[in-house]
Amino acid sequence: MMLKIIETVKDMRVFVQDARRAGKTIGLVPTMGALHEGHLTLMREAKSACDIVVASIFVNPTQFGPNEDFAAYPRKFENDCRLAEGVGVDAIFHPQPAEMYPPGFATSVNVTGITDKLCGLSRPGHFQGVATVVTKLFNIVTPDIAFFGQKDAQQCLVIQRMAEDLNMNLKINMVPTVRDSNGLALSSRNAYLSPEETQAALVLSQSMQMAAQAVKKGERDIAALREMVCNTIQAEPRAEIDYVEIYQYPDLQTTATLTDKALLALAVRFGKTRLIDNMILSVSN
Repeated sequence: MMLKIIETVKDMRVFVQDARRAGKTIGLVPTMGALHEGHLTLMREAKSACDIVVASIFVNPTQFGPNEDFAAYPRKFENDCRLAEGVGVDAIFHPQPAEMYPPGFATSVNVTGITDKLCGLSRPGHFQGVATVVTKLFNIVTPDIAFFGQKDAQQCLVIQRMAEDLNMNLKINMVPTVRDSNGLALSSRNAYLSPEETQAALVLSQSMQMAAQAVKKGERDIAALREMVCNTIQAEPRAEIDYVEIYQYPDLQTTATLTDKALLALAVRFGKTRLIDNMILSVSN
């Protein structure tokens, strides 16, 4: 099947109806474009699990704050289509903002609790924008499985919570973070980094690995683990910490002692670029 480019909700629904009539299962990979190996890994996972793969490419304005990089966010649509077709994507849903948010649009989806920390705290309104657009994508594409990357672990947990709470008839698949050979998590925002900032950003994975090793050696005190990570990052002059936090996984509740699994989550600026990363710490590893 040749890659189909679909720009309207109406045409996307026709595509889905045709697939359903043919008895096909549908996988959805929501993206904002500027595709890299992390996205392509999600698409390959979708291809292995589903008959039809739809990738959305939509830079969603409602999840950007007033001082964030919506206008500057990288847009590489032709290259994205080539990459997606190369891993077997069947259709790309590429609506314009007015198609997703027509005049008079007045509804939003708000997941509470797990959104009041980490990126939800430092980016007010971000997860409301994410939850709203993902709900719309789920309603338009009606996938059997949707695929998200662990690099945005809080986002995955928000979407899982939303899907469960609203009785959405699909499975959410969180795929492990894809990293460069140097340990840096792949991200569209990495393109903003200078060579020196890219080198400095390696401190993120290095600090998390230190924490994982400490857990492996028996450290269970959350404050001590957090301090270890903070000290390592702060030793890098180009790094400016937004947050370093450790919460129980998957409910993101505060805890003083690691008893099972915890999410170590970071947001750190290098120059003008804000990078996030995370690791699931486990006493069983």
